[in-house]
Amino acid sequence: MGNKNKTISFRVSQEKFETLRDIAEERDISLSAVFRDYVDMLVAHDGQVEVVPEHEISESSNSTESTESFPPKVEVPKSFVREHERLELEAEHLREQLEEHKRYVTKLRQELDEADQEDVVQLEDLDGEEEEGEPSYRIGSSFDESQF
Repeated sequence: MGNKNKTISFRVSQEKFETLRDIAEERDISLSAVFRDYVDMLVAHDGQVEVVPEHEISESSNSTESTESFPPKVEVPKSFVREHERLELEAEHLREQLEEHKRYVTKLRQELDEADQEDVVQLEDLDGEEEEGEPSYRIGSSFDESQF
């Protein structure tokens, strides 16, 4: 599977559309590029993107009130990290066991196929091996009506 681009469409009001077009003209890029930049930024920051006008960015960077970094960071307890690592190791071990089981099943199937080929008896081979005194059987519809 290749890396294919997908199309996203949505509706905005006429006023917002004009604003977006003005932004695109200011940056001397297409309107599509504005959306691609936004989507790339959204993906890069794991959905934690806030659209802020430029003049507010310069104000907030000068103020000392904004001590939190964006996107916010969360501390995870060591026990959670250890449990996660343990589960990853267990999953890897189970994958190895699954691969070993698949190889074993494949080996058994091959052995079964080889054994089946040896046990196959062709009906044509049996035609010439009729022993004296044994009745021969035929499949068909011929019968004697006088018996009934």
